[in-house]
Amino acid sequence: MTDPVLSLSDVDLTLHGNAGPVAILRGISLDVHRGETLGLVGPSGSGKSSLLMLMGGLEQATGGTVRALGHDLTNLDEDALARFRRGRMGVVFQSFHLIPTMTALENVATPLELAGQDDVFDRAATELRAVGLGARMDHYPAQMSGGEQQRVALARAAAPRPAILLADEPTGNLDGASGKAIMDLMFGLRDRHGTTLVLVTHAADLAARCDRVLRLRDGRIEGEDRLRRAAS
Repeated sequence: MTDPVLSLSDVDLTLHGNAGPVAILRGISLDVHRGETLGLVGPSGSGKSSLLMLMGGLEQATGGTVRALGHDLTNLDEDALARFRRGRMGVVFQSFHLIPTMTALENVATPLELAGQDDVFDRAATELRAVGLGARMDHYPAQMSGGEQQRVALARAAAPRPAILLADEPTGNLDGASGKAIMDLMFGLRDRHGTTLVLVTHAADLAARCDRVLRLRDGRIEGEDRLRRAAS
């Protein structure tokens, strides 16, 4: 087995509100290897999305260590985390988070420009064709269906060829057919490029396609189901 691309050791996350400190995650330790697909499941409030955000450096752990691609994310400030994610990590949310004043092509080209890559519009066009939106490149988000917007969001996340793709309920706002299409696209990305996928989901059919599923409850890992042999 190769060294893990994601490694969490005894990670805690405590948030402070008006009612005092709230423990969101408690003593989480896990490794995720290159090319593996990991599903995170559990009831609402179990800490799934918070765990995903820690993996991507979008939330800072209050205890323990989070390492991604050999870098200790717990020692990086927000600017350093943003630079680290650029080109290395892609994130897809349940809400599409597209820039409404940009076309599909411009939305996908933006992370490529930020990463200083060449031929950004040609590459963005290639990614949009790969998700079946070759005829919708000049359309704005408001002119597209939810399924089409999620395809744009996936193309945007995939365009820099990230080593890790994190997805938080990527099919949660979609109908059955659109959700299946997004699942097929995500797993195709893994198959073509060896991308490591970490998915938060309530969808049993999506979880069943993962190599491994972690069950969370009350901020802890309650159990693990290994559905198939992970990539080595």
